[in-house]
Amino acid sequence: MELRDYWRIVRRRWWIPVVLTVLVAGISAAQLRPWQSPPPTYSASLRLLVSVLPAVQTDASLYDPRYYAWLTSEYLVDDFTEVVGSELFAQGVNRRLAAQGIVIPTGLIQGSAATGKQHRLIRLTLTWGDPEQLAAIAEAAVAELAEKTPVYFQQLGTPDVQVTLLDSPSVSPVGVGLRQRLEWPLRVILALIAGVGLLFLLDYLDTSVRRSDELEAMGLPVVGAIPKA
Repeated sequence: MELRDYWRIVRRRWWIPVVLTVLVAGISAAQLRPWQSPPPTYSASLRLLVSVLPAVQTDASLYDPRYYAWLTSEYLVDDFTEVVGSELFAQGVNRRLAAQGIVIPTGLIQGSAATGKQHRLIRLTLTWGDPEQLAAIAEAAVAELAEKTPVYFQQLGTPDVQVTLLDSPSVSPVGVGLRQRLEWPLRVILALIAGVGLLFLLDYLDTSVRRSDELEAMGLPVVGAIPKA
């Protein structure tokens, strides 16, 4: 198929990709509002060390209690990230923030284990719209972990756990993500591509004959043609 044939297909049903693109662009603009700047967001991160006290072993030849204490600490990292994202932990932090009128939702504090050799380190990240309130939330979270660590980890069957704050929380603004910047134009481009694809699909399914060369390609002789008025 030559390029002029592609152009004929597009010219015949050009309105399909145009209408689809305009429709998707309008709906996406109403949802995303790309002309408006998103509200400012701030982030606070801190690092914690999770450690377990070694068991008292009278016969040191059986095993090294320190080794198993380190190993248990590494296993607790995964459980710890679930604890700080739970509703129970959010309620504890909210009780500390009640006097300031701040209420955090469940799952605001997201935990992620550090990579490399630092298997016992936890990096906590908090995101909020007010930097002053975010600093208060971070301080309340640290106080909740420091004072009630045995309460949370006793439910996991490991009461002798210590959580040590390594880096104090630092508040910094969060820039607009790349996804937020590109989501609206990507939707429009995908709608245009889908419209062009639908255009060619309809032409492929169309069995009508519009030109004499189509008849000749089918092996039928063309006697004459009636020109358009």
